[in-house]
Amino acid sequence: MNRRKKINQLLKAHAKKASAKLAPRKPKYICKADRLKLEAEAGETAVGANG
Repeated sequence: MNRRKKINQLLKAHAKKASAKLAPRKPKYICKADRLKLEAEAGETAVGANG
């Protein structure tokens, strides 16, 4: 690998990492069981507040 190619490869890698940091993050995956649990807890608190 020649010098110019190596330097360009490093610069592209650094640019890619920098743009990845600035990009909006995807929400963390929550498994189906945890989603159901959270939904049930939210339902209980809503019923408790209204009742």
